Amino acid sequence: MASSSPRTVEEIFKDYNARRSALVRALTYDVDDFYSQCDPDKENLCLYGHPNEVWEVALPAEEVPPELPEPALGINFARDGMNRKDWLSLVAVHSDCWLLSVAFYFGARLNRNERKRLFSMINDLPTVFEVVTGRKPLKDKPSVESGSKSRNSTKRSIDGQPRSNPKLADESYEEDEEEQGDTFCGSCGGGYNADEFWIGCDNCERWYHGKCVKITPAKAEMIKFYKCPSCQKKARQ
Repeated sequence: MASSSPRTVEEIFKDYNARRSALVRALTYDVDDFYSQCDPDKENLCLYGHPNEVWEVALPAEEVPPELPEPALGINFARDGMNRKDWLSLVAVHSDCWLLSVAFYFGARLNRNERKRLFSMINDLPTVFEVVTGRKPLKDKPSVESGSKSRNSTKRSIDGQPRSNPKLADESYEEDEEEQGDTFCGSCGGGYNADEFWIGCDNCERWYHGKCVKITPAKAEMIKFYKCPSCQKKARQ
């Protein structure tokens, strides 16, 4: 099936959305048909989503290099060796990677602002993985919405009023990504997990699982300045 050649941000996003819809259909509404087509006894198979919103399980392209980035190869081989739900989740993750690679391939000639707009539009949609697993799209580490300050967006001045951090947005984003990977709960010591609610202490700047300090997202919204149990204890001494 011939591929489209979108050029503008809108055209590339339309192509992405159509391919995504096809993959979501394969892994949800048409999941039994998709599952049966992924016979482990067949050769290396790939799951394709086409710009006409049709999905297809087929052999990879023969030309080298291929016209477009190729999806994960041999998804059928792992089918019977895994729990069905886990296998579908794995295929969904690889499908998300493929969709992004195709979008970036088409967007290679876009300028920086156009790429930013494109991937902002893409990011507003739930991923295939989120749809297949039933997970809701998650925001970055709880900060402003949780009632706790963000490490990179604001800092408190001496008078207690927030002030903007002069760092560039790109630098802040990169630092935040790095910090998430090595953040540990100040109570239980567990590592950062985006699936769990976290809150940061405005006094010592340690982060905690909400469940460890008995703070819910709703309760956090009412807190203007959060002190962790350790800082509260020190203040009473």
